Amino acid sequence: MPTLAPATPTPTTPPTPLATPHPRRFPALRHVGPNWYASVMGTAIVASAGAALPWHPSVAPVLRALCVTVWALSALMLLVVLAARAGHWIHHRDQARAHLLDPAVAPFYGCLAMALLAVGGATLTVGRHVIGESAAVAVDAVLFTAGTLVGLAAAVGVPYLMVVRHRVRSADASPVWLLPVVAPMVSAALGPALIPYLPVGQGREALLLACYAMFGLSLLATLTLLPLVFGRLVLFGPLPVALTPALFLVLGPLGQSTTAVGHLAEAARAALGAAPSVSALAAFAVLYGVPVLGFALLWLALAVAMVVRAVRRGMPFSMTWWAFTFPVGTCVTGATGLARTTGLDALSWLAFGLFALLAAAWAVAWARTVHGVVSGALPAAPPAPRPVTARTR
Repeated sequence: MPTLAPATPTPTTPPTPLATPHPRRFPALRHVGPNWYASVMGTAIVASAGAALPWHPSVAPVLRALCVTVWALSALMLLVVLAARAGHWIHHRDQARAHLLDPAVAPFYGCLAMALLAVGGATLTVGRHVIGESAAVAVDAVLFTAGTLVGLAAAVGVPYLMVVRHRVRSADASPVWLLPVVAPMVSAALGPALIPYLPVGQGREALLLACYAMFGLSLLATLTLLPLVFGRLVLFGPLPVALTPALFLVLGPLGQSTTAVGHLAEAARAALGAAPSVSALAAFAVLYGVPVLGFALLWLALAVAMVVRAVRRGMPFSMTWWAFTFPVGTCVTGATGLARTTGLDALSWLAFGLFALLAAAWAVAWARTVHGVVSGALPAAPPAPRPVTARTR
């Protein structure tokens, strides 16, 4: 019988280097999203808020040293997070683009602007005792300019993506949506500190009015979005347990706008001189700030009750816990400004109480974040909100 010769294997072309799959570099950076800038904001506001409080002269030097330490930590954290985010865009561009198309993540791009602004403002108020006033003004001017430009871009770009590319429902409304539109309010609150360093003339007035314009655009945008957030809570029930800390984000535009009108009224004297409008702006700071701060305290009580409920249901630690810091810090600076304007001791005590809450929240969030990074649990993918179908008890 004839034997069958074994079939000659067909030669295959070796894969080209371009077809060879490469392991992804720096996998730990894949989940370093823009929400990590919240840790920078939350740290910088501790230094700024603490330095603004009317401490007793006997303890002021010690607390100033602590504020300087926290400011230096926030500056270091900003550099680290900026480097990590740059690595994220270089090595995980697909994930970075997916973040922009995710309505739950894209709003956090407003945190980049607020991190730059917060560190810049803390540098001028606290860091000048270390690096000198001239250097502090230069650093703040650079960070204020960069943060303002990024904030305005986020205030336009993120809502544009929400309308054109994102697909959201009423049940998806979240306090996170406020982040990109709050960034210009931070510029409005921190810009007045630079006005005295500008030459006398139209430059000062231009910056003052630009800050008022950013105050207005942020306030009106907030008034547009806030009813959606509250309506979502009433119609669909509490947020998922892991996302409950995000309720504190509502305090951001409330406290920051109160801070802004106070700082703008004080800066108006340097920009406008003895113009009649100066006294009107000072009156507006009180007439606006007191009711808004009252509403902020109402929302704070509601948010605390919701967090207590979530803790009882096993709320895990995540980067959303940083929402307990910066928004509360803006209420501290708002109450401090009102106390300075009115001379009312009750407002000073309110500011001290809110600062105690801020310091405790920051210490917990910072310690848990460091533990998560050291243990490898962080960075981690953010928790995906579950579909809302019915109110949960």
